Amino acid sequence: MKPGFWLLILILLMACACGPSRQLRNQIQQVENDFQDHVGFVLYDPHRGETLFDYQGDRYFIPASNTKILTLFASLQLLGDSIPSLRYVVRGDSLIFWGTGDPGFLYNEVVRSDRTLNFLRTQTSKLYFSSANFASDYFGPGWSWDDYRYTYQVERTPFPIYGNRFNVRRTGRSFETTPAIFKSEVKHLLTPKDDHDLIRGLDSNALTYIPGLKDSTSDFDIPFRYSDSLLVRLLSDTLKREVNLLPITMPTDARIFHDIPSDSLYKVMMQESDNFIAEQLLMMCGGTLTDTLSVELAIREVKKQFLHDMPNPPVWMDGSGLSRMNLLTPRSVVFLWDKVSGMIPQERLLAILAVGGVNGTLRNYFKSDKPYIFGKTGSLRNNHNLSGFLVTRSGRTLLFSWMNNNFTTGSTSVRKRMEIVLQSIYEKY
Repeated sequence: MKPGFWLLILILLMACACGPSRQLRNQIQQVENDFQDHVGFVLYDPHRGETLFDYQGDRYFIPASNTKILTLFASLQLLGDSIPSLRYVVRGDSLIFWGTGDPGFLYNEVVRSDRTLNFLRTQTSKLYFSSANFASDYFGPGWSWDDYRYTYQVERTPFPIYGNRFNVRRTGRSFETTPAIFKSEVKHLLTPKDDHDLIRGLDSNALTYIPGLKDSTSDFDIPFRYSDSLLVRLLSDTLKREVNLLPITMPTDARIFHDIPSDSLYKVMMQESDNFIAEQLLMMCGGTLTDTLSVELAIREVKKQFLHDMPNPPVWMDGSGLSRMNLLTPRSVVFLWDKVSGMIPQERLLAILAVGGVNGTLRNYFKSDKPYIFGKTGSLRNNHNLSGFLVTRSGRTLLFSWMNNNFTTGSTSVRKRMEIVLQSIYEKY
């Protein structure tokens, strides 16, 4: 053959070697070297059914809040367009009700609806609450025990109210709480420390305020320690009528009362990475599948019924990703996104997710005249992940999962490097 033919072949081979995939591999490996961490990355074209790039895509990583993608998938499969807020029966002059785990009841972070509130408030029957269908631990396996006092780790409960937290506002030595019934729990110490703090007891709602050297007006949101007796006190106070406990098993003929649109919860869970909503939604899935409010049952049944074809089976422990015992591979995350995108219209799905430069946990990253990253972050100390949809400049919609585990630097540096690499994909693919 002519020498010119072989020269052409050589040029083509060199072009391939220096193509986008090769450059992407070099960039990913440089991230891994610079941060001394473990990286997995998968880029997938769902329209062609083609994996465009795979770097350690079958390795398991701690997903952190990327676990919420599993919860979203389960919820879309099981919960319908509106959230079941309670189940009830009428027996004689009494209305007996059970929780469904609905996190939206009087929770300020979601669209406010008074449907359930008014339903209970206007009943002429006596009201009785039962938690007999609740079978979850208040905290998930692998959660940090000393995070009980922070609002990103509130307790799982059968009938959430006010987001399972209360507010304390301090002015001088005066304290006001919302709801008001928690005011008697606040105690004031006289000895100041460098900064003020409000500490809740491990197994009670007793609060100790420690003044700071430069005290000023301050607000605290505090997760409450749940009990059935506390719930009926809160309900009685809120409804302005008596609610009592009645430990009775939920019958099969219990009716379901629906409240807010499901997407109003999904948006807060996915955009703001709300752990409370995620845990309660997965518990609700358990209640739909088994009539028992159980995160563990939900995970078992969803894996068996809907995720048996997952490329790498998940190690799935909770709904939010608070547990470091969760494990997912980038391939499995992309597989999940592909499944979810086939369940609902793309316009609806993208409206649920965080958008680069626009909202949620991505509001400060991927700023562009036209948004091109739609997805879910996942962060724990020393870990940061991002996955979702990348709409390239050429108009292709790609799925990706990027998982970083065990870096020792701050996550800001890792995020900025990810932004550079994903922007290059936006330009070149």
